[in-house]
Amino acid sequence: MTNEKFTEQVTTLAKFLQTYCTDKHALEPKREIDLELTYKGENLNNSVRTQLCTECEQLFFYAHERLLACSHDVKPSCRKCPHPCYEKPRWTQMAKIMRYSGVKLGLVKLKKIFTFSKTPE
Repeated sequence: MTNEKFTEQVTTLAKFLQTYCTDKHALEPKREIDLELTYKGENLNNSVRTQLCTECEQLFFYAHERLLACSHDVKPSCRKCPHPCYEKPRWTQMAKIMRYSGVKLGLVKLKKIFTFSKTPE
């Protein structure tokens, strides 16, 4: 996986987890996470910031470790990976979060498109 792809994957992971956590764990206390990105021993001069509850923070770091350890040069989606590295319960939990946040963020994008395309009368 390229450095750019790794950065994109971690950024997407943080965005999806934050969306889910904000909606589903609204009453849980959140912690600010500022993760400096390094990949294959190289500092990427980039960081990811997010605010997550304890449960989502643990899942974020679990998924981050899996991304760091991914041996594929061209990373497949985890769902299609021939050698899954997630433990089954974590995989199920992450799939639920990705489904929820994917739909929610997709709807937000659509709403923005339609809001911007309205012409004033």
